[in-house]
Amino acid sequence: MRIAVPNKGRLHDPTVELLERAGLHVKNGADRKLYADTVDPDVTILFARAADIPEYVRDGAAEVGITGLDQMRESGHELDELVDLEFGSCRLVLAAPEDGDITSVEDVAGKTVATEFPTVARDYFAKKGIDADVVEVTGATELTPHVEMADAIIDITSTGTTLRVNRLAIVDEVLESSVRLFAHPDVVDDPKVEQLVTAFRSVLAAEDKRYLMMNAPRDRLDDIREVLPGLGGPTVMDVAGDDAVAVHAVVDERHVFEVVNDLKDVGASGILVTEIERLVE
Repeated sequence: MRIAVPNKGRLHDPTVELLERAGLHVKNGADRKLYADTVDPDVTILFARAADIPEYVRDGAAEVGITGLDQMRESGHELDELVDLEFGSCRLVLAAPEDGDITSVEDVAGKTVATEFPTVARDYFAKKGIDADVVEVTGATELTPHVEMADAIIDITSTGTTLRVNRLAIVDEVLESSVRLFAHPDVVDDPKVEQLVTAFRSVLAAEDKRYLMMNAPRDRLDDIREVLPGLGGPTVMDVAGDDAVAVHAVVDERHVFEVVNDLKDVGASGILVTEIERLVE
């Protein structure tokens, strides 16, 4: 199985880190390569531009690809989305000069809109019933209204800072995007693809979770169960030669601070809190 992943940019490092956490360690590093082997002899990594990855998957050069939803929509290809990988979040927005006369989508009718995402833009305006002239640019989109190349833009934003610096106001949200795992429709049910999906989902399930281990008096188990907001209840094991029991549980990270103190109050001791790399549910 070949997995196409971003070769550079803001999506490269998080993608490689995800692969590592999922157990697909990239051999000999991931820098300045076109492809790399992994510890699984049946899985190879292909490095490509994020915008080209949908094409790789559509044409069969890779069975699956990791890239943003924005890039997949812009490609116009029909691929199966398998997992939202929950990083690389951004929005495609329609924006116009703060002091201009465009304050709604309807105001764009008959105007020029510059963007690096012409396919997404045209689909958006078609759904809105707006006739706008979409002009493709390859960079510095936010400058085009100030040099009279366009009346408005459709561009990516994460925090809105770049738009504000360039005195542009958001008029409407076009698309909410994040990085996803996409597959060619012909391989969705392939066992290796299903293994990859399970691995990625186990990493996501472990996010913001912590594993608690402790010793506790057997006669305080009911109190401890009341304290633990665990995943399906705690696991209880006998401790050899002792009337105590060992209790293990998975809890949300946000609960750990209070839970540890509450556990001590009901008799737990030797409390150990660890991170979880993967959680297969």
